[in-house]
Amino acid sequence: MYAYTDFDRQFVRARAAQFRDQLERNLAGSLSDDEFRPLRLQNGWYIQRHAPMLRVAVPYGVLASRQLRQLARIAREFDKGYGHFTTRQNLQYNWIPLTRSADVMDLLADADMHGIQTSGNCIRNITADATAGIAPDEIVDPRPYAEVLRQWSTLHPEFAFLPRKFKIAISGAAEDRAAIAWHDIGLQLRKNAAGEVGFQVLVGGGMGRTPVIAQEIHAFVPWQHILVYLEAIVRVYNRYGRRDNLYKARIKILVKAEGQKFFDAVNAEYRHILADDLGGHEQIIPEAELARVAASFVQPAGVTPVAGGDLFAGAQGAYRRWLERNVHAHRVSGYRAVTLSLKRVGLPPGDATDTQMEAAAELSDRFSLGELRVTHDQNLLLPWVREADLPALHEAAKAQGFATPNIGLLTDMITCPGGDFCALANARSIPVAAEITERFQDLDELWDIGDIDLHISGCINSCGHHHSGHIGILGVDKDGSEWYQITLGGSDGSTLSGGAVPGKVIGPSFAADEAADAVEAVIATYRRERQPGERFVETVRRVGLEPFKQAANAIRRTTAARDSAKDGAAVAH
Repeated sequence: MYAYTDFDRQFVRARAAQFRDQLERNLAGSLSDDEFRPLRLQNGWYIQRHAPMLRVAVPYGVLASRQLRQLARIAREFDKGYGHFTTRQNLQYNWIPLTRSADVMDLLADADMHGIQTSGNCIRNITADATAGIAPDEIVDPRPYAEVLRQWSTLHPEFAFLPRKFKIAISGAAEDRAAIAWHDIGLQLRKNAAGEVGFQVLVGGGMGRTPVIAQEIHAFVPWQHILVYLEAIVRVYNRYGRRDNLYKARIKILVKAEGQKFFDAVNAEYRHILADDLGGHEQIIPEAELARVAASFVQPAGVTPVAGGDLFAGAQGAYRRWLERNVHAHRVSGYRAVTLSLKRVGLPPGDATDTQMEAAAELSDRFSLGELRVTHDQNLLLPWVREADLPALHEAAKAQGFATPNIGLLTDMITCPGGDFCALANARSIPVAAEITERFQDLDELWDIGDIDLHISGCINSCGHHHSGHIGILGVDKDGSEWYQITLGGSDGSTLSGGAVPGKVIGPSFAADEAADAVEAVIATYRRERQPGERFVETVRRVGLEPFKQAANAIRRTTAARDSAKDGAAVAH
């Protein structure tokens, strides 16, 4: 993990003190709400449907157990006893009074944490593969580069007020587990024929009203120049991005509209920045600086490769299923990564209570050298688990409710908080997620259905990444009522799912009481149409949308007939 320096700590504490001063002036009336708004947003504080919402940055998803304990304390003492882990590897609180927000900022600073640039029209939290540094298919560890990018982008004076929010994701593995093509900038670490490290750079991805897959703008930028190249991209966007239309302000719209002209402008800016007379060499990353940062990401002391065994020898029942679903391969022999599932009945996907956070921190200390990762799928991952400790970890995780063997299955869904909390949402996400989870509790049925990504968003802003779900559900408003649009065939970028692909709508929206029925009909159609060994998304792409559309529409007709019968009975009565 990156170790904060004295400068880092002074910087975060100074930022917290600055926020306290701003808050006090706002509460006293000397700093207006309009003046305070951009300042609180860039520290992670929103005003939501019922109360302020704080988004805490978890850079590239890496957490220390002491930090998770501090997050648990904040949930317990300042919120309603829980927090929500997001697809951007952050943590959100939904009930902290604004009058107490400065105290929370101080507590975060005490644990080397903050909410800086988790909101606002700036470069947001840098995200990465949750298995960075431990994945067997890793080409280059992305964590040191992600940390360099974090430091470069934090309070960058030129990019504090961009046309719109800006998101960067980085992957260093052969398999994309960071959904890089869905980001404003996606970075893929590579090595060329000479063994030199560089970045494939993608630009212009995003979800929202117009789902767009990012395009390659450069096949190989030497790692030393990556800050220069990113500066060129963001500078061109800052110069030409739409500021007159909120829905057309994202870089994806600019890239789509300008095409090669945008690419040419970026590459010209890149060359200009590198020119000596413009001071471009200040943006080149020195070997010594990368080495300084990378020193925080070496293999932890105490991790010693040992001969691995057969994990499944004698394993039965729930333990065997947990091994198959929640336990993952590791680059160090004799070690595994283990996902602590935050998906179960009665718990909104991604939510964790203060007690659960404390328990996860304890499991991390016992089994993973005090380190955890927040995953893109809204779970927690222990990256340094010895194979010999797996039976004990399973028992301990089961006792705390973290051992549901559903990783990658239907109930391991991504869901935003939706209309229960968010002022932007058109519909609630959590009740739909809960109903689907309750219907698919039979593990035999879940395992028969197999790998499937279900993503739910409460509005077109797509915080639940519905566009990239094998099944996507989008909440929409119709005359003040909640309705749900269903898409099929999307993918976040994995090769198994055919790369990054937006899902396609299968017809008119479904009423709130039809959404789970429609999903169930879609799943039943897949089980009927699939070929041996075929995954859900593969069946959808082979047979097309029509069989699924017909099955879902039958639900709508059934509901209409039922409601008509009820109305007729009421009239007769």
